[in-house]
Amino acid sequence: MILIADSGSTKTDWRVAELGETVKQVKTTGMNPFLQEQEEIAEELRLSLFPEIKEYPIQAVFFYGAGCAFPKEKVLLAEAIGEGVNAPVEVYSDLMGAARGLCGHMAGIACILGTGSNSCRYDGVEIIQHTPPLGFILGDEGSGAALGKRLVNSCLKNQLPASLREQFLSTYELDAEEILDRVYRQPFPNRFLANLSRFLLDHLTEEPIHDLVLEGFKEFLVRNVKPYQGSDQYPIHFTGSIAYFFQSVLREAVLAVGLHPGIITQSPMEGLIRYHSLPQE
Repeated sequence: MILIADSGSTKTDWRVAELGETVKQVKTTGMNPFLQEQEEIAEELRLSLFPEIKEYPIQAVFFYGAGCAFPKEKVLLAEAIGEGVNAPVEVYSDLMGAARGLCGHMAGIACILGTGSNSCRYDGVEIIQHTPPLGFILGDEGSGAALGKRLVNSCLKNQLPASLREQFLSTYELDAEEILDRVYRQPFPNRFLANLSRFLLDHLTEEPIHDLVLEGFKEFLVRNVKPYQGSDQYPIHFTGSIAYFFQSVLREAVLAVGLHPGIITQSPMEGLIRYHSLPQE
């Protein structure tokens, strides 16, 4: 049996798997070793994970998460998991999780579209090209935060029909002052903006909203994906909540910029279970 984790900064999905099937699923809070101390992570594991999996003979652990791109953070997390699981622990970035979960052992381009965005070119073994996402202020094109920012900009600059503008502000009980306060003064403005993407989804059939989302995805593809060598030859795969729920417009955007749409999933977990459980094709 193996233990696989797909972790963000807010939640972690753990799966005990055997022969390509989930045997046990556990949810814990997010674990980001770049933002948290080892003891904080270890305490969450002791309380929420270890008691749930103690009956399973885990032979290996594969952890994929945000904040796990550097050696120091990988060691911190591996040591915390090792306190309760007597098995080798391997720690990888969430981008590697997306690449393996989407592409398996095949070459391709893997993208994450959630609160933030990221992408890479993958050769079936390693990430060989990567465009830095730069966060929601400087980048993260196509993400929930970036789409929310586009929505707010269009709303406050009167680029949306008045009826849509008023509906948006009333739905979230917002005005210009409140929006600016949430973005510039309160913590986690990226999460605030990403939460506004729900309005876009609810009104996706209306032309101004459809076009706003389409242009956001096209910008992501042009700036982050098209520069990859051979981007017009590989399928472009996506994972994440924004990719999954907006997939009709996302496929439209991929085709519009001359690329080839691949698979779109809400989470890379099922692909990761196949990757680690089944023989290489």
